[in-house]
Amino acid sequence: MAATNILSNLFASLQNAELRNKRECMVIPASSLASEVLKVLQKRRYVGEFEFIDDGVGGKLRIQLLGRINKCGVISPRFPVKSSKLVDWEHRYLPAVGVGTLIVSTPQGVMPHSEAQEKGIGGRLVGYVY
Repeated sequence: MAATNILSNLFASLQNAELRNKRECMVIPASSLASEVLKVLQKRRYVGEFEFIDDGVGGKLRIQLLGRINKCGVISPRFPVKSSKLVDWEHRYLPAVGVGTLIVSTPQGVMPHSEAQEKGIGGRLVGYVY
């Protein structure tokens, strides 16, 4: 069985559903990291409600779409990044300053890059959305 990159699958499903103007999408399989990333997207109002559905295998995520995602993707490999260097990565992945969000996995949890900068903590880059 081939290993699936759950986050890559999540971002691809979100992007494809948004392009087709769908109101919701299903992502299979689910993971706790995918749920944490969705919480960040929800807090930033890129997605609406989402729920985990336990199907006894890997689980599924049903996500309500708000039509606000233009582009999103996983950052692979998950580069380690210091809080002082987040601006450099912002220029690399986001279209303009203040547009979009880098998603960073830190020792204090998954959070937007702006929050990580405020707290002065680094982590690993997981994905981006705008």
